[in-house]
Amino acid sequence: MNSTDVVVIGGGQTGLAAGYHLRRQNLDFVILDAQSTAGGAWQHTWDSLHLFSPAAFSSLPGRLMPPQPGQEYPDTAHVLDYLSDYEQRYSLPLQRPVTVRAVHRDGTWLRVETDAGNWSARAVVSATGTWWRPFLPAVPNQEKFTGRQLHTTGYRRPSDFAGQHVIVVGGGNSGAQIAADLTTRKDVGLTWATQRPPRFLTDDIDGRALFDAATARRRALDEGLTDTGGVASLGDIVAVPPVRAARDAGLLKAQPMFTTLTEDGAQWADGTRAQAAAVIWCTGFRPALSHLAPLGLRGRRGHIATHGTRAADEPRLHLLGYGDWTGPASATLIGVGRPARDAAREIAALLG
Repeated sequence: MNSTDVVVIGGGQTGLAAGYHLRRQNLDFVILDAQSTAGGAWQHTWDSLHLFSPAAFSSLPGRLMPPQPGQEYPDTAHVLDYLSDYEQRYSLPLQRPVTVRAVHRDGTWLRVETDAGNWSARAVVSATGTWWRPFLPAVPNQEKFTGRQLHTTGYRRPSDFAGQHVIVVGGGNSGAQIAADLTTRKDVGLTWATQRPPRFLTDDIDGRALFDAATARRRALDEGLTDTGGVASLGDIVAVPPVRAARDAGLLKAQPMFTTLTEDGAQWADGTRAQAAAVIWCTGFRPALSHLAPLGLRGRRGHIATHGTRAADEPRLHLLGYGDWTGPASATLIGVGRPARDAAREIAALLG
């Protein structure tokens, strides 16, 4: 049994930010990462993905992301290099690959069970994100479709669908970006299905404005003021250059959501049909929190109540990087720094 002050579960961008601030609090800690190499979920995104913000506005605490030559918005390879350099620069104590199976109460300690032995910790930071728990909606006759079905997490490049017609489902950023990516090949047919007409943000808005909007909303809520609506009030889709180009060329024409899948495609309420060889579900994610099940913290809807990042019913546990409910824009590179700092300070005060 290993022991330490704090176990951080997850070695992606959120775990690194937590490690940076835990070190500043002079706490003993370890970061357990299920991945075999640095970069967290960034290692598994599609080939053409770029950040929404310039490098200087996409940085973890303590170290600015350097600009990528020739790119205003860095690509994933640049992000991966930055994250690898970050953990080495600060000599963060990562252990990988280590999969955390469960967290249990054990008297005054929390016991973290893994596939590489157990840890006793005085506090735990869960930083597993959402990528590992893709959400697939229930659609009539989904099991009858004979083509390929995959989630955002399984998409890599348009050449994988050469000569095929593809239905992309989802009106958020991933749906728009993957749909736009597919339009770069003339031999790929596209049907883009969304629950409501796509809401594109104005072309001058990028991740910088989104972070400001999320922060302003959290501040208003904390002060008891009127909800500003945050990012959702601005729109759903950032018009990054590839999306803007496809939209302006008339290639991103959304259809209403179909009512059922068929053996060879989809059907709409008016009887219209579309044949397809593949359906890509860009339908979002849920927090990957199954390792916390033994603590019994989930409410009726599966949500864990928090005060800031701290679990309301388990003060030794902090949840970091799962979205606005654990800090404004905390699932982003630029947004995770402040809640990570606050969590580290609270843990230091708790451990005395």
